[in-house]
Amino acid sequence: MRHRFEDIAVNSNEKRKPTDEDMGSYIGLEHLETGDLRVTHFGSKVPIKGEKLIMRKGDVLFGRRNTYLKRAAVSPHDGLFSAHGMVLRPKEKIISNEFFPFFISSDYFFDAAIRISVGSISPTVNWGTLKELEFDLPPLDEQRRLAEVLWAMIEIRNAYRELLSLTEQLVKSQFIEMFIGITDSVLLGEISEIRSGGTPTRQMPEYYEGNIPWITTVALGNNYIDDSQAMEFITEQAIVNSATKIIPENSLLFGVRVGVGKCSVNTIPMCTNQDIVGITGLIHNGFEPLYIKKVLETYSTYFDDQKRGATIKGITTDLLKKTKIPNAPLPLQTRFADFVRQADKSKFELQRTLEELEATYKALLREKLG
Repeated sequence: MRHRFEDIAVNSNEKRKPTDEDMGSYIGLEHLETGDLRVTHFGSKVPIKGEKLIMRKGDVLFGRRNTYLKRAAVSPHDGLFSAHGMVLRPKEKIISNEFFPFFISSDYFFDAAIRISVGSISPTVNWGTLKELEFDLPPLDEQRRLAEVLWAMIEIRNAYRELLSLTEQLVKSQFIEMFIGITDSVLLGEISEIRSGGTPTRQMPEYYEGNIPWITTVALGNNYIDDSQAMEFITEQAIVNSATKIIPENSLLFGVRVGVGKCSVNTIPMCTNQDIVGITGLIHNGFEPLYIKKVLETYSTYFDDQKRGATIKGITTDLLKKTKIPNAPLPLQTRFADFVRQADKSKFELQRTLEELEATYKALLREKLG
């Protein structure tokens, strides 16, 4: 049955000025994650200015600004919410309280909201237009049955996400346990060669459509290169006439400008742009790339603090060369690398299951809402 949105939801405009006590529980648009009904972090470290919307636990928080980001979540507590959002409550004669969050977070609702957004820089939905929109909803009893299934799927999804997080934490714990006591160290520049990257000019079409992989930092995956992202192929002529160099397999590709600190192992020879350097020769010098990668991750805050530059800030290769590496025995490094690879297999299976669950969740909502 078709209903106007103002007959489906109440837009609560109740506001007040924040106090110091509100800082710990405040929820802004930055706290809402695309596709997640949970609010997993909140609070402000700086004083909150201007009047904010009053929210109650269980309200649906809708990010009406930059609507294309599709942000909606259930408030976990009473408090204040950004004035760039809306606090929505269901009219339960039309829509069940249990089903309401799924309707607001659905592509069906957001696609309609995006179409009526106004403004070029930060497209925003206005209540005056939103309330006029019409939506088809299933009968109340069907909504309640559907909500039971969807909430169960959400619980399963959250459990799998927690397993992914725990797997990553396990890798970090294993690294600390295995290498915490090692005091002898070497400099990264002593155990590797660092090769810079570059971008062949786009004005020479013959430099592209070759057979040599060339990547940007978008392709730097969790442990290995993600070859599904932004990989192009260049020619040998492009390498000769630009700053890019071939990085042999089993090297570390490390972000030194855009994506400083992102680091991945390459399993095939490839080239990179100027935002990435190749750390080569590690295996030849008795070091496991996955071990070095984890060591470099421990320097992430330091690298961030050392970024310099007028337009694009980055770190220098000299800084990277002077990075101290614990001189762990190679068999110990190998054991750790095997552990990381096994963890990666587990995470891959978990991620695949999550993607299948997410596809089923969205298909179910599409079937019931259009």
